[in-house]
Amino acid sequence: MNLDISIDDREWRVVPNLRKLARTAVLAVLPDDDVAIGLLFTSDARIAEINGQWRGKANPTNVLSFPVSAATPVPEGEPRPLGDIALAYGVVSREALAQKKPFAHHVTHLIVHGVLHLLGYDHENDDEAGAMEAREIMILAELGMENPYAS
Repeated sequence: MNLDISIDDREWRVVPNLRKLARTAVLAVLPDDDVAIGLLFTSDARIAEINGQWRGKANPTNVLSFPVSAATPVPEGEPRPLGDIALAYGVVSREALAQKKPFAHHVTHLIVHGVLHLLGYDHENDDEAGAMEAREIMILAELGMENPYAS
């Protein structure tokens, strides 16, 4: 697994073992796969720019995923690029607080959610959302975390 982690917002630097947390979350979804993923830990302002540029929504959001087409050619011996994921510190921290969840658990959930998007999961309708949520719940349970959708 080639996991390229970038931290461009200093608020993320207060999160203990962020790189290890990120790697653990990605490996829970993709154990031992020969793939490459970019992971950006950024600010609300930066994710709002990205969201505006790529989705036409100029507001901050918790996580964005940008899958690479499976048809993209990969040089022999190189990992297959799955895509990029970006998380915004402010949105994520406010959500964790409002939902009374440990910050690290919420970050882990959002990374798992993002990786599943890179694998083609979506939540555009109830069936897709149900399948994606069930997979997230299972993966997080394997990591010893509670169901993030439980009320």
